[in-house]
Amino acid sequence: MAMITLPPTWLPLSILRLRLRSTSTTTTIRAAAARSSVPHPLPDELHLVADIRSPYNHIRVADVSRSAAGAGHPLAGARLLLLDAPGNIHSLSFPRCGCPLTSTYLDVFATLPPLLPASPLAVLGFGAGSAARAILHFFPDLSVHGWEIDPAVISVSRDFFGLAELEEEHAARLFIHVGDALEAEAAEAVPGGFGGVLVDLFADGSVLPELQEADTWRRVGRMVAAGGRVMVNCGGPCVEAEEEGRDGEAVKDATLRALTAAFGHEMVSVMDVDESWVAMTGPAVSAPEEVAAWKAKLPPELRRYVDMWRPCLL
Repeated sequence: MAMITLPPTWLPLSILRLRLRSTSTTTTIRAAAARSSVPHPLPDELHLVADIRSPYNHIRVADVSRSAAGAGHPLAGARLLLLDAPGNIHSLSFPRCGCPLTSTYLDVFATLPPLLPASPLAVLGFGAGSAARAILHFFPDLSVHGWEIDPAVISVSRDFFGLAELEEEHAARLFIHVGDALEAEAAEAVPGGFGGVLVDLFADGSVLPELQEADTWRRVGRMVAAGGRVMVNCGGPCVEAEEEGRDGEAVKDATLRALTAAFGHEMVSVMDVDESWVAMTGPAVSAPEEVAAWKAKLPPELRRYVDMWRPCLL
């Protein structure tokens, strides 16, 4: 494991939640193409790098001014991938510091490999590859398969987030698939199943509605090899949806109820990372020797997350 320099500060997701004024109440993914062509205004400290509309998303790439550091802005120097009219951040990087970590829930995903059998890992909802970048950096023997439904997101990520270089550097370990992460192709991609599956699936600014259904999680569970685990971004109050009635806290609770219905209450743990909730399936890691062994296989920057897990009580 390589030692790295952390990004500027701890980044609470309440700050990361850039809520831009929305002019759309669209309720389906493919209706995104019909949204207003008038750009939603960005905060003054953001510089718009790219603005693209696809059949799935309104995609914006924005840089946070480095001069904002003088005003104490925690994202100074960051590059952001903004999707959906509210401007939720789906990926971020600090390109000048060369650090693969973000100090957000995305880093929690990079703690999972030590708990998994020796099989490839799947990322459902690849975005610009923030989670995959950290995993590939810290775990050189692990390969990653990523699914992203929007080819425009992958194209933007290659052009503006260094994904093309990441693919070239890890050509034998990183495999990107454009398509629906919940279709049969993903489930059948690796004979015997994935060691772990990371789920970060959103549409129209909200956790994908299918993830509030227990049957969906049973299908995801069948993608996992024996002894493997699923880790999920369940959203929370930090997420603003385009559709009225998709309250982030309520959607998070419904997602957790579906998870526990599929896997069992005793097999789901949760943590709250500054209003963004992450869930993990599998036996709780709570015995002191288990906790110590997990931490020993992680870089120092990630060890604190091990202590944040607790049982899901929903």
